[in-house]
Formats: sequence, structure tokens, C-alpha cells
Amino acid sequence: MAHAAQALAALGHEARLSVFRLLVRSGHEGLNVGEISAHLDMPASTLAHHLRALVTAGLVVQERQGRITINRADFDAMDGLLAFLGDECCAGVKPATDAA
Repeated sequence: MAHAAQALAALGHEARLSVFRLLVRSGHEGLNVGEISAHLDMPASTLAHHLRALVTAGLVVQERQGRITINRADFDAMDGLLAFLGDECCAGVKPATDAA
């Protein structure tokens, strides 16, 4: 549950959610920092901060290709987070008994 909380906290910031959604749309090819920055009109220094948070939360993986770093959504982590949320959906909660 701690991992899910960390991932949800990272996605709770509008800029990070925008970055993550863009990376999901880019598929397994991913995007480099310049491409993300151009798509979202976000300065590279600000983007680096948000990417670091997404990597720490386990939602984004980075791969160095020469001088370029490719950023990709971690689809396994995303699927795991969605499964965690889905498992809890409509599972039913027993009403609390009234002790009074």
C-alpha cells in the first residue's frame, strides 16, 4: 500500500500528471527531455524535478542512449497501481456496528 500511496502522491501534482499522461501516450518508445519539454511548454529544469519524482515513485523509467535520456512510463507499475485500485473497487464495506 505504501508504494501505491507514493505513486498516487506523485500523480497528485498537475504537472507530473501531465508528464505521465504524455509518456503513456508515447508508448514504449518514450520521449527525451527536450521532446517532453516542447510538448508541455515546460522548462527543462522544472521538468527534471518532476521526472525525478515520477522515477522515485516507480512510475517512469529512464534509459541512457548516448547523450540522450529516454523517459518511458513503467506500464507494469501503472497496471499494478490500477489493479490495486480495482481490487478495492466495489469490494463492499461492512457497516460499522453502532455500539450505543
